[in-house]
Amino acid sequence: MYRLWLIFAQTATIFLAIFFVVSTLRPELLPWKPRGELVTIKEAAPSLDETRPDSYYEAASRAMPSVVNIFTTKAVKESPHPLLNDPVFQRFFGEQFESRSRRRSNLGSGVIVSSNGYILTNHHVIEAADDIEVALTDGRKIKAQVIGSDPETDLAVLKVDLEDLPAITFGQSRQAQVGDVVLAVGNPFGVGQSVTMGIIGALGRTQVGINVFEEFIQTDAAINPGNSGGALTDTSGNLIGINTAIYSRSGGSLGIGFAIPVHVVKEIMEQIIQSGGVVRGWLGVSMQDMTTELADSFGLDKVEGALVGGVLKDGPADKAGIKPGDILIAIEGKQIRNSSDLLNKVAALPPGEAVTVKIIRKKQEKDIQIKVGVRPKQM
Repeated sequence: MYRLWLIFAQTATIFLAIFFVVSTLRPELLPWKPRGELVTIKEAAPSLDETRPDSYYEAASRAMPSVVNIFTTKAVKESPHPLLNDPVFQRFFGEQFESRSRRRSNLGSGVIVSSNGYILTNHHVIEAADDIEVALTDGRKIKAQVIGSDPETDLAVLKVDLEDLPAITFGQSRQAQVGDVVLAVGNPFGVGQSVTMGIIGALGRTQVGINVFEEFIQTDAAINPGNSGGALTDTSGNLIGINTAIYSRSGGSLGIGFAIPVHVVKEIMEQIIQSGGVVRGWLGVSMQDMTTELADSFGLDKVEGALVGGVLKDGPADKAGIKPGDILIAIEGKQIRNSSDLLNKVAALPPGEAVTVKIIRKKQEKDIQIKVGVRPKQM
């Protein structure tokens, strides 16, 4: 009996082993199907070509190391509750309650523009900050100092004490065209560095009401709070603008963002680094745009130039003989489109230099020489 039981046990063990091997290696040979159906999927073969025409990986890879996160804090005094100043209240508690201070944090982005530590950002990102900290993409964090800022273009230059930083390459914003693909790199909502894509919707946007001097690149690449001061690049990863503002009713991106073109940025940045501020030309006039109604009232056939609304006494324009009611149509042979265009062209003039302006007075064109003054600092 024992011998029969041993033979049975050995036979069962052999059959179970064969079943295990077959079910593992060749389950299709079994007379029944395993639980659940096998799913066949198609998988693309790994691409041997590193570049893809539908990808902006190369551009993003070039730009991202040059874009930093900026964290600022400032002390804000809180006034005590009026009840705390009540004499009866103080009598019981025996002390004077004073204003307390708390720290308010802000975040933004910046762009490394030189390997020795200069960083561009927006003025409003670092405005009135007590402490500024820069976080690089490699994880390093370091305190930054403000070299200078220009509220009228909303640009600022910071400096960190580091060397061999990955500086971005400046592109050609003057050659940008409507419809060009662009990338926006920054730190939206503090979630971490992100890249969004869009196209240029318009160039030379003025009279937006954001800055005093405006010549924006408009884009539908998503720009959100925290992206301010970040990079707008072309599809080669070259910097063509500094992201500065969005048009929004909700605080989020609605597809209209604005960037300061890099040819403007470069001029402002160089002045700030050299002198700590920006010096601009000034004529001492107040201007307004010409309209069809104004042109008709002056008996003009077309709408052009900017109307002089007022002249500052003893200012450059006053000394040259400019009068209210004159229409400025050109400076140094360059046509003036509107009052914003005039403001930008005058600001670019070197103070102390004599320039020729063309005006219309009583339907007659006239050339006048003006010695450019220095634009007063705006408070």
